[in-house]
Amino acid sequence: MKYGFLSPIHDKAPMGKGSLHKGNANGVKHSKCIIFPPKVSMVAESLERRNQNWIVRAKVANDLIIQVGDSIFQLHKLPMVSRSGYLNRLVFQRICIRDKNTVSTIQIDNFPGGAEIFELVVKFCYGWKVDLTAANIAPAYCAAYFLEMSDDLEQGNLISKAETFLSFILLTSWKEIFQIFKSCETIASWAKKLQVLKRCSEAIAWKASMDPKTFTAGDDDSLGYNAQSNNAKNSQHSCIAENWWFEDVSFLRIDHFLEVIESTKRKGVRSELVGSCIAHWTEKWISQIPFGQHNQPTHQLLKVTAESLIKVLPAEKNSVSCNFLLHLLKLGIMMRIEFELLNKLEQRIALMLEQCSASDLLVRNYGNTDTVYDVRIITRVVESYVSSVLNNPAPRIYVVGRLVDEYLTMIAKDEKLPIKHFQLLAEALPKDARYCDDNLYRAIDMYLKAHPKLTEEERTSVCKAMDYHKLSEEARQHAMKNERLPLYISMRLALLEQVNMTKSSTNNRSNYRRTKTQTIIRISKGLDKGCMTPQKELTMMKKEVENMKVQLNALQKCKIQLQRQIKGCTI
Repeated sequence: MKYGFLSPIHDKAPMGKGSLHKGNANGVKHSKCIIFPPKVSMVAESLERRNQNWIVRAKVANDLIIQVGDSIFQLHKLPMVSRSGYLNRLVFQRICIRDKNTVSTIQIDNFPGGAEIFELVVKFCYGWKVDLTAANIAPAYCAAYFLEMSDDLEQGNLISKAETFLSFILLTSWKEIFQIFKSCETIASWAKKLQVLKRCSEAIAWKASMDPKTFTAGDDDSLGYNAQSNNAKNSQHSCIAENWWFEDVSFLRIDHFLEVIESTKRKGVRSELVGSCIAHWTEKWISQIPFGQHNQPTHQLLKVTAESLIKVLPAEKNSVSCNFLLHLLKLGIMMRIEFELLNKLEQRIALMLEQCSASDLLVRNYGNTDTVYDVRIITRVVESYVSSVLNNPAPRIYVVGRLVDEYLTMIAKDEKLPIKHFQLLAEALPKDARYCDDNLYRAIDMYLKAHPKLTEEERTSVCKAMDYHKLSEEARQHAMKNERLPLYISMRLALLEQVNMTKSSTNNRSNYRRTKTQTIIRISKGLDKGCMTPQKELTMMKKEVENMKVQLNALQKCKIQLQRQIKGCTI
């Protein structure tokens, strides 16, 4: 028996508020396929519904009852078993056990699409018109396979009809692919088993891998890109950005999104584009999370989602930004994901620090009572970096030292930033990670200015990471006059300044005397070589050495005296 098949048609209908793509204009085309058999094995008058009961009225009494969930369908064996191998087998088993004239009752659990899709199947079996759309094609396709409605029973059975229409949508309509994804949420296991999700993902990946410059004016609906919006009716499609597909994909739930990402990787989409898409999806997803208000099932979902996102990240270098990875690391720490996965992500970020800017390290905290930025996570990454270069120090560690100091400067004004967090990050790098401590001094000064109520001990601990010997002359002069610094540091700087001045004066006098002596010797030798005996030369050199010893002793006494003054002040 041959079935009639009307080619898929398009109905013009505006997208409603529930549209996947909010920027769509009215007049979007929707595919619909109408199928019905020209000849049927039984003529049915009507299909009546009473609450949860469906009854097919015909001249022959009903002899088949099928229960789908809470719904009951009173049907006839002949039209149903002639097109369903599954029902044929079950009915035959019951006929062999019972009298063939009795009514057969079949209960179907976990039917794809539920009673609504089974009603569609009943209409198809009885020869009534059936409308297939993007919203019901996936469950109808799965239901047809569940019921084994293949062409082996009837040519043009439901499997082949659904397959034809599904393939048509995947090839021609971008937006309706996302409707198929949405309809698969209630039939996830069947959609995965029959590779409906994979086929939808591959269709998206195929279009995402295309060069936007090759798009023509007739591709608007296929691309999900409204080229006529924002008064750009006549704009060239060559201006379409490579990330035109991000927004539509961002509405997919995590399992469907992962399917799309894996497909784009297989299709050869650039790793930077794949990484940006993951970041876009994650940013939208995180903004919808009510942190601190979720229960245990929600926490588990968030944990699995975070782990899945980390696993699907492109392995290529610079495929994702450091800032995004830091946010992902923070999420992983909050959700307590697998340690190995967390450690792997942490090391990946650490290796990116040498190419980062200070603004890349800004990771906002979610709570209102916490600091503005998460400093502990940066400390953790910096410590990981130091561990990785400890045995083989890289010359670019100075770059990370400057990066950390710039970051400290940016966060120093936060009044809620605890001393411990500031100090741990400042001390996370080894002493030789900085050529000069001017930037660190600037960050410390800004922190002290933003926290004027700190005690002398607390201010001393803040300054602990700074090596005042590495300050420039300009910074040292500023620090000596800085009343915000603890007295201990001020006295140290004063001592250093006095020592330097004394050393400079001593060097000048020594150089002068040495030069004068050498000049006299040279002149004396030039005028009369016999006037200066070796004994006289030796005596003169001894006197010069004695003078230098006296000056050094005076310098040592000065240093001891200043140190005593410092101890007296600290006591």
